[in-house]
Amino acid sequence: MVAANGQVFDIRCKHCGIVYQIIANEDDMLKWVSGSGYIQDVMGYLSPAERELLISGTCDNCWNILFPEVDNDEE
Repeated sequence: MVAANGQVFDIRCKHCGIVYQIIANEDDMLKWVSGSGYIQDVMGYLSPAERELLISGTCDNCWNILFPEVDNDEE
């Protein structure tokens, strides 16, 4: 759940070019950008995919293409 002062941030995936909108608390975003806290602690209300988009600029679809699940049971 985002706090009352949630801000919309447009983030473009650097692989596919699609722009995603993430709603986050502006103060939380500033804390993370300034290095005052880890993203999972400061913005735990975002999904792992949203946090990854902020960290690496990679959307969930592109992440799954770049790093497909490996089935280790095929040995």
